[in-house]
Amino acid sequence: MIPSSIAFGSVEKLVDDKPVIFYGQGCPHCIKVHQFLEKEKIEIKEYEIYQNGEDRDFFNQMCDQKNIPLLERGVPMLFTDTEYFVGYGPIINAIKNYFQKDKIENQNNNIAIENTDEKNLSIFLIIGAAVVDAVNPCAFAVLIILLTTILASNNRKRTLLTGLAFAFSIFISYFLMGLGLYKVIASAQFSSIFLKLVAVLAILLGLFNLKDFFWYGKGFLLEVPLSWRPKMKSIIRGVSSPMGAFLIGFIVSLFLLPCTSGPYIVILSLLSEQETFYQAVIYLVLYNAIFILPMLGITALVYLGLNPEKAEKLRTTKVKVLHLIAGLLMLGMGIYIWLTY
Repeated sequence: MIPSSIAFGSVEKLVDDKPVIFYGQGCPHCIKVHQFLEKEKIEIKEYEIYQNGEDRDFFNQMCDQKNIPLLERGVPMLFTDTEYFVGYGPIINAIKNYFQKDKIENQNNNIAIENTDEKNLSIFLIIGAAVVDAVNPCAFAVLIILLTTILASNNRKRTLLTGLAFAFSIFISYFLMGLGLYKVIASAQFSSIFLKLVAVLAILLGLFNLKDFFWYGKGFLLEVPLSWRPKMKSIIRGVSSPMGAFLIGFIVSLFLLPCTSGPYIVILSLLSEQETFYQAVIYLVLYNAIFILPMLGITALVYLGLNPEKAEKLRTTKVKVLHLIAGLLMLGMGIYIWLTY
């Protein structure tokens, strides 16, 4: 267990310019950092900020002193006399470099510092994976069936509200599922090989999507299983109001998982290894906002007069192209992750 907090003085008397770490009780990344310190027999003072008010005040004083924005404050966070580092990977690199530097200085006054570049998750990876999910044919098909059903009432305003409610429901359900999966993955103890496996998963998903472009319908298909579709359609066609669409969205999201979870799992795996909880939450909000953008766009077009049947015909004729786009993006992401992480 991570030790309880240690009494401290003023920020100006910061442990004689030695590094300090702030952590939160129950934070999986904090546990990994502490286990590394124990394994390497490195002594660094640790302060708990989730339950200890004094340590939390100390943490905020440190952040204020270094002008760290609120959105960048998270645990685990390491402070040295001149820098700060957030997240498991950056902290481990910083600790290695710090003590390696001391060791070499004590031996011959030569400083050899390892590369401390932080491999923070690129925003482009988040956007790329979200776009792959957003252009997935499954999500388009579900929304078009829903809007066709509601439009039969000849109430365009209700159609608009229904589409918006459905998209918002999908956003909430996917965000919550993502948050839960992030917690599970972050709590597990993975080796450095884990990110290579994530890269392989992304590459395989890319290849499967490319297969669906060249040989659509043959073998494994990255869409809602055919056996599920009649039940899904019957559920959707039972919607008669925006509130119904909102509630049904949570159920339908389970049908969408088989064909949309791949890119999501890749990103969640990277988030669990590279980012703090608060940063992960921000990225998940961004990811799912991009994911529902096509739903919002189709809803707006139908409200403005686009016939849902024409939209469905367009989706059917372009389904291979959508798989091609998704395949190329996932393949590129997988190669990038393999080479970068």
